[in-house]
Amino acid sequence: MEGLYFRKRRKRRRLGDRLKFWKNKKVLLRLLILVPILLYALFNNKGVVQRMKLEAQKDEMEQKVREAEAEGNRLRTEVKALESDPTAIEKVAREKHGMVREGEKVYRVQGTH
Repeated sequence: MEGLYFRKRRKRRRLGDRLKFWKNKKVLLRLLILVPILLYALFNNKGVVQRMKLEAQKDEMEQKVREAEAEGNRLRTEVKALESDPTAIEKVAREKHGMVREGEKVYRVQGTH
């Protein structure tokens, strides 16, 4: 009953046992073939890493295109409003150019520092 509660100790691998693995010619041959192929597939200019970088750049460019399209749409609506709506023209003249109507008084409030 005492033996049931004790674990068997694992044998420690000796250095010689580890070297046997590397002395196996089939294992070495497979490693010599597979490692360069894997490295080439990952890191050449058409590899996985390059593709991931290009996809990230593509996503970034697509976002910029969407933002530019939204800005273009906003500017088109502003142009249409300025071509036909006198209140829009007045608003731009007042905000951007500081224009006032005749008889209006302009009061400037200085901010506190």
